Amino acid sequence: MAALNTPRLELQAISHSFGVGLAVDSLSLQLHAGEVICLLGPSGCGKSTTLRIAAGVEQQNAGAVLVDGQVVSDATQHMPPERRSIGLMFQDFALFPHLDVAHNIAFGLTGTKGEKLARVGALLERVELVGYDKKYPHELSGGEQQRVALARAVAPRPRVLLMDEPFSGLDDRLRDGVRDATLELLKDEGSAVLLVTHEPQEAMRMADQIALMRDGRIMQQGAPYNIYNAPMDRDAAGFFSDINVVSGVVKNALTETPFGQFLVPGCADGAEVEIIIRPQHLRMDFDRQGRGPNPTAKEGTPAKGIVSRARYLGDHSLVEFEMDYDGSRLQVTVPGVFLPESGRVLWLSMRRDRCFVFPKV
Repeated sequence: MAALNTPRLELQAISHSFGVGLAVDSLSLQLHAGEVICLLGPSGCGKSTTLRIAAGVEQQNAGAVLVDGQVVSDATQHMPPERRSIGLMFQDFALFPHLDVAHNIAFGLTGTKGEKLARVGALLERVELVGYDKKYPHELSGGEQQRVALARAVAPRPRVLLMDEPFSGLDDRLRDGVRDATLELLKDEGSAVLLVTHEPQEAMRMADQIALMRDGRIMQQGAPYNIYNAPMDRDAAGFFSDINVVSGVVKNALTETPFGQFLVPGCADGAEVEIIIRPQHLRMDFDRQGRGPNPTAKEGTPAKGIVSRARYLGDHSLVEFEMDYDGSRLQVTVPGVFLPESGRVLWLSMRRDRCFVFPKV
């Protein structure tokens, strides 16, 4: 039996290629019981390949896969998927069209007929599909099919559940509710879950830890709050939301911006830097409020912006500006309805404690 602190799933320096270039490059990851980790990144970054290697569908070129401390795949051995006690759930649900709901859920179960019926009944209740046991997949909505696929995946009580963009086939109206119900069931079952997604909001909503991938590697890993508020670089910040970029050149550890001087310690004179701020962290005022330049103040010097466009997006408004200082363009979001006319002058302030400063690459 595995020790209490032994990871349910561990990937040790996994690498894999499909010819030219590495799809997965020296990737290491630990996943514990009851934990949900999201592999997040753009298409082609290696997320699904990593999942397939963990499942045993693909064999890595280098590194090892361990389940509960036991090596299931390395340079000398490769345990087939059906022996790993790993559940799989894909975006197309992959239900058997010739089997009804009850038989789909029971497909991977062992034990007596009574034990199978009890497990199926309990899961139908958990996914709110009581009375659907005799229906066939083509008689179900997309959300109902997704819940059947979830019940089937957890029915054998796998030690690890791997999910490859399982909610991408659902419309926005259903998606949040199904995600929440799924997460509740997975937590109650104590499953260790590795979820692949390219949607930052899905990762933020579901994950205990987010592993941000790029070019086959995990570039940054942490709790959603930490990875959102302390991104490692411009691309990481921009993956989670729209961003504004203010460029500058370092002189005496300072750089000039439309909002006054910014302190950029550790950067050599002449180095180019980028100051990143999200649209919701810029503030608009109708005048300068009598404030003069003050580079040490929390919001620095107000900068003059000219409205180029404003749009209402349902729960917030997006206002686009051309800055009087240098002609650069910035975006600001505000709750509710705020639609100033084009050409209007407003003054913008930038929250320095909400900015990220990175060397320009």
